[in-house]
Amino acid sequence: MVKRLAHKDTKEIMSEIQIKEKNLNKNDFTSTWQGRIYVLDPTLSGIAKKINVEREGEYAIKVR
Repeated sequence: MVKRLAHKDTKEIMSEIQIKEKNLNKNDFTSTWQGRIYVLDPTLSGIAKKINVEREGEYAIKVR
């Protein structure tokens, strides 16, 4: 199973492979998160606006 990590600031959830492919710093991510939100169209989503998301993707509800 692929380990999923959430970004500490943006709360975006990514796999370790995606983090490595995008050349992101793994220290900015944590494995301690709860809940998921899938944003398909941030321009039409009230939840996306409330959590300040501008891109589609998977986000954690709570990140520690």
